[in-house]
Amino acid sequence: MPRRAPVSPLVLMFLLAVARSASAQPPGPMGGPELKLVERFDADGDGRLDREERTLARKAAVDERPAWGGRGPGGPGRGPGGFGDRRPPASPGRQMTPNDVPTHTDADLYDLTVLRTLFLEFDSDDWEKELADFRPTDVDVPAKLTVDGRTIDGVGVHFRGASSYFMVGEGHKRSLNIAIDHGGTDADLHGYRTLNLLNANGDPSMMSSVLYSHIARPHLPAPKANFVRVVINGECWGVYVNVQQANKDFLKECYGSAKGNRWKVKGRPGGRGGLEYFGAETEPYRGIFELKTKENDAAWQDLISLCRIFDETPLGKLEEKVRPVLDVDEALWFLAIDNALVNSDGYWTRASDYTLFEDAEGVFHVIPHDMNECFVAGGPGGPPGGPGGPLGGGPGHGGPDLDPLVALDDGGKPLRSGLLGVPRLRDQYLDHIRTIARDQLAWESLGPVIEQCRELIHDAVREDTRKLASTEAFEAATSSTPTAGEGDRPVSLRDFLERRRAFLLRDDPAAVSR
Repeated sequence: MPRRAPVSPLVLMFLLAVARSASAQPPGPMGGPELKLVERFDADGDGRLDREERTLARKAAVDERPAWGGRGPGGPGRGPGGFGDRRPPASPGRQMTPNDVPTHTDADLYDLTVLRTLFLEFDSDDWEKELADFRPTDVDVPAKLTVDGRTIDGVGVHFRGASSYFMVGEGHKRSLNIAIDHGGTDADLHGYRTLNLLNANGDPSMMSSVLYSHIARPHLPAPKANFVRVVINGECWGVYVNVQQANKDFLKECYGSAKGNRWKVKGRPGGRGGLEYFGAETEPYRGIFELKTKENDAAWQDLISLCRIFDETPLGKLEEKVRPVLDVDEALWFLAIDNALVNSDGYWTRASDYTLFEDAEGVFHVIPHDMNECFVAGGPGGPPGGPGGPLGGGPGHGGPDLDPLVALDDGGKPLRSGLLGVPRLRDQYLDHIRTIARDQLAWESLGPVIEQCRELIHDAVREDTRKLASTEAFEAATSSTPTAGEGDRPVSLRDFLERRRAFLLRDDPAAVSR
């Protein structure tokens, strides 16, 4: 029986800290279901909570937190610092108005050559604490959004993320989700209805998601990503990474239709979302796979059948058996990009953080979801300068010399151990790895993209008073000089890319020199 990969000591420390502030199955993104408050307090039945309704719901969120396992006062994410947050207190950013910035009405929302400024206006100066109180619930806090000279009333905002939230204290930049159509209309922003604004915790370059998307999209459907600047109640909160939501709009754009079933495989250490077979009953799968489309038993049965194929089919017959229900070629590209870019939140290490889509024809597709911890020198995600995150350090979670065939004996990751256990598919996967390394990790190819992004956001990063890494760390990470730091760990993206490329092409010296 293939063994499961061990959990690193640093991950165990993080889980222990979360467990001390939560029950065995906490609600929200770290574990179980959200605390449902909208239906309970929506007195006028419009599907949203106005200010009076939110006041009552907020009291319930705080009062009921100990009962359902949420963080209490002073727990992770509360107070001047979250779990493991050693940053000094943040200072207010400069005051800005829409008249202070250019508009980009003709540019796509994810155009990598422009830096839009998003103006959010909440009806209270208490907005940050309100978002924190409602974070593990289904309540969005309404705000007015102004972008490119256009104002949208009633967008819905909530804090998002797991470690990127719990490891960041009050006053520092936390990741945001914005529902453009929360006000009950068909409103959109340049054709998109949801914004995911990431704080780039643990990534001093701020470019992990952007570069992953740039490398992945020529090979398989993957979310777009670029940069925006956010101003809240007139104060600049700095640069955020703007990542496309893998929702129905994304599916229509990439597959021509959103019909089918879609699951989000939540990011958590030891989450066991690798398509293991847990038996014929649906309940074990419901705690791991979050069905984002309409609930129906047939969808769960199809998912269970896919898991059963990997569990029961001999390797000699696996490709023939699985191809009718899985886009195998797409899955091989997913696995290759996941490994080649050393995604420390990826399938190869955590068997989570991806989207699973079953189209109308009954074929499953594996879609990247969490792209913000790639180009990792080792260790799980962590604060800048600490052991982990992009360009961080620490054993057991990859680095420039991560083996492309890692985890082939891990029964908890049958997409890898199964597909790559088939010699022909393994060769195809390794060819994808070499293609990425040869053509896309070369500095001549990716360097201009990094330099363009650096030039675009450098001034905004320098004046960002709530950023999670220093300006010096950003400049070092995005430098065109291949620098290394303590223990010879990569500091610059260029150093990491050149080491990774050389390792992946070590059997073909001629390719490295091209």
